[in-house]
Amino acid sequence: MTVTIYHNPKCSKSRQTLALLEENGITPTIVEYLKDGPTKEKLSEILDRLGLEPRDLMRRREPEYAENNLADEGLSRDQLIQAMVDFPRLIERPIVLCGNKAALGRPPEDVLKIL
Repeated sequence: MTVTIYHNPKCSKSRQTLALLEENGITPTIVEYLKDGPTKEKLSEILDRLGLEPRDLMRRREPEYAENNLADEGLSRDQLIQAMVDFPRLIERPIVLCGNKAALGRPPEDVLKIL
Protein backbone atom coordinates (compact mmCIF):
# COMPACT_ATOMS: atom_id res chain seq x y z
CA MET A 1 0.00 0.00 0.00
CA THR A 2 1.47 3.31 -1.10
CA VAL A 3 0.51 6.28 1.02
CA THR A 4 1.45 9.87 0.19
CA ILE A 5 1.05 12.90 2.41
CA TYR A 6 1.09 16.46 1.10
CA HIS A 7 2.77 17.91 4.14
CA ASN A 8 3.77 21.24 5.63
CA PRO A 9 6.15 20.60 8.54
CA LYS A 10 5.24 23.99 10.06
CA CYS A 11 1.57 23.02 10.36
CA SER A 12 0.51 21.28 13.59
CA LYS A 13 -2.33 19.34 11.91
CA SER A 14 0.07 18.16 9.24
CA ARG A 15 2.61 17.03 11.84
CA GLN A 16 -0.14 15.28 13.84
CA THR A 17 -1.38 13.49 10.72
CA LEU A 18 2.11 12.32 9.81
CA ALA A 19 2.64 11.07 13.37
CA LEU A 20 -0.70 9.24 13.27
CA LEU A 21 0.28 7.48 10.06
CA GLU A 22 3.62 6.46 11.54
CA GLU A 23 1.95 5.25 14.76
CA ASN A 24 -0.15 2.97 12.56
CA GLY A 25 2.94 1.46 10.96
CA ILE A 26 2.76 3.49 7.75
CA THR A 27 5.80 5.20 6.30
CA PRO A 28 4.29 7.55 3.74
CA THR A 29 5.93 9.28 0.84
CA ILE A 30 6.19 12.88 2.04
CA VAL A 31 5.62 15.69 -0.42
CA GLU A 32 6.46 19.08 1.03
CA TYR A 33 4.04 20.81 -1.28
CA LEU A 34 5.33 24.31 -0.53
CA LYS A 35 8.67 23.27 -2.04
CA ASP A 36 7.39 20.77 -4.60
CA GLY A 37 3.79 21.67 -5.34
CA PRO A 38 1.40 19.49 -7.30
CA THR A 39 0.85 20.06 -10.99
CA LYS A 40 -2.46 21.34 -12.23
CA GLU A 41 -3.36 17.82 -13.38
CA LYS A 42 -2.40 16.24 -10.06
CA LEU A 43 -4.32 18.84 -8.07
CA SER A 44 -7.40 18.28 -10.24
CA GLU A 45 -7.08 14.53 -9.60
CA ILE A 46 -6.72 15.12 -5.84
CA LEU A 47 -9.84 17.31 -5.83
CA ASP A 48 -11.76 14.60 -7.67
CA ARG A 49 -10.61 11.94 -5.18
CA LEU A 50 -11.61 14.18 -2.28
CA GLY A 51 -14.94 15.00 -3.91
CA LEU A 52 -14.25 18.70 -3.42
CA GLU A 53 -14.31 21.83 -5.53
CA PRO A 54 -11.23 24.07 -5.57
CA ARG A 55 -12.54 26.66 -3.09
CA ASP A 56 -13.29 23.82 -0.64
CA LEU A 57 -9.55 23.09 -0.54
CA MET A 58 -8.39 26.71 -0.40
CA ARG A 59 -7.13 28.56 2.62
CA ARG A 60 -9.21 31.69 2.13
CA ARG A 61 -7.46 33.69 4.84
CA GLU A 62 -4.11 33.61 3.07
CA PRO A 63 -3.14 36.99 1.57
CA GLU A 64 -2.88 35.46 -1.91
CA TYR A 65 -6.61 34.70 -1.85
CA ALA A 66 -7.58 38.36 -1.54
CA GLU A 67 -4.66 39.73 -3.55
CA ASN A 68 -5.68 37.63 -6.56
CA ASN A 69 -9.43 38.23 -6.22
CA LEU A 70 -10.08 34.51 -5.84
CA ALA A 71 -13.48 35.16 -4.23
CA ASP A 72 -14.71 36.20 -7.68
CA GLU A 73 -17.55 33.75 -8.44
CA GLY A 74 -16.83 34.17 -12.16
CA LEU A 75 -13.54 32.27 -11.90
CA SER A 76 -13.57 28.81 -13.41
CA ARG A 77 -12.47 25.58 -11.73
CA ASP A 78 -9.42 25.63 -13.98
CA GLN A 79 -8.49 29.18 -12.92
CA LEU A 80 -8.85 28.35 -9.23
CA ILE A 81 -6.71 25.23 -9.58
CA GLN A 82 -4.08 27.26 -11.41
CA ALA A 83 -4.07 29.76 -8.54
CA MET A 84 -3.32 26.93 -6.08
CA VAL A 85 -0.50 25.75 -8.35
CA ASP A 86 0.88 29.29 -8.54
CA PHE A 87 0.41 29.91 -4.80
CA PRO A 88 0.65 26.53 -3.02
CA ARG A 89 0.17 28.21 0.37
CA LEU A 90 -3.49 28.38 -0.61
CA ILE A 91 -3.81 24.58 -0.46
CA GLU A 92 -5.38 23.24 2.73
CA ARG A 93 -3.27 20.60 4.41
CA PRO A 94 -2.50 17.88 5.03
CA ILE A 95 -3.81 15.74 2.18
CA VAL A 96 -3.26 11.99 2.31
CA LEU A 97 -3.54 9.73 -0.73
CA CYS A 98 -3.89 5.96 -0.50
CA GLY A 99 -4.67 3.99 -3.65
CA ASN A 100 -7.50 5.80 -5.42
CA LYS A 101 -8.72 7.41 -2.17
CA ALA A 102 -7.85 10.71 -0.54
CA ALA A 103 -8.57 12.43 2.75
CA LEU A 104 -7.93 15.80 4.30
CA GLY A 105 -6.33 15.47 7.73
CA ARG A 106 -8.68 17.87 9.47
CA PRO A 107 -8.99 16.31 11.96
CA PRO A 108 -5.99 14.00 11.55
CA GLU A 109 -8.09 10.92 12.37
CA ASP A 110 -10.04 11.39 9.12
CA VAL A 111 -7.14 9.87 7.18
CA LEU A 112 -7.59 6.53 8.94
CA LYS A 113 -10.82 6.02 6.97
CA ILE A 114 -8.95 5.59 3.68
CA LEU A 115 -6.20 3.23 4.87
